[in-house]
Amino acid sequence: MKILLIEDNLSIQKGLLYSLKQNQYEVLISSSCKEALNLLKENEFSLIILDVSLPDGNGFDLYKLIKEEYEIPTIFLTARDLEEDIVKGFSLGAEDYITKPFLMGELLARIKRIFNRSIKNNIIEVRDIKIDTDKMTVYKNNKEVILTTLEYNILLLLFTNLNRVITRDIIIDKIFLLTGNDVYDNTVTVYIKRIREKLNTDIIKTIKGVGYRVDK
Repeated sequence: MKILLIEDNLSIQKGLLYSLKQNQYEVLISSSCKEALNLLKENEFSLIILDVSLPDGNGFDLYKLIKEEYEIPTIFLTARDLEEDIVKGFSLGAEDYITKPFLMGELLARIKRIFNRSIKNNIIEVRDIKIDTDKMTVYKNNKEVILTTLEYNILLLLFTNLNRVITRDIIIDKIFLLTGNDVYDNTVTVYIKRIREKLNTDIIKTIKGVGYRVDK
């Protein structure tokens, strides 16, 4: 599987290149937006690792350009653990994000999760709940559970970020992106309650005052 690393820091480039190659990944490196777009025209990639800050542009703006032509899972690298960066990345459709400095083992685990999900025909399964992302359907004990489009997308957001807290603000931003309507904090509570009732499970954990999490 071929990975495009878009990062201008030479020490990070070298460290990631070594570790990824040790784990049998093919890696091409770009230090700029312009170079990255050229590499995308000439190669097929399974994953992009994209730094938010680049010498000739913003990683978020570059990702918007990439999305116009390609559907490639992307992990954002950011030096700032700011909620607005996280929200923006997820709103644009990013697969994941990780903040610098990070542990290589953590990044490798997230890469493996993304690839494993693709290999398994886009099936995400936790306990007795399963999401088929190709069909956009949810199952409990192999029986289909009917969710609205909005409920499905909220559940998918949680399932594609297993073991990580998704803040209420991230969910609010997701709802606004899908509907274009003003969203209030209580709206999130209502939708989570409906999803829980339809699934009839305690799989969605409440992190008081922060958000929600689904554990693998």
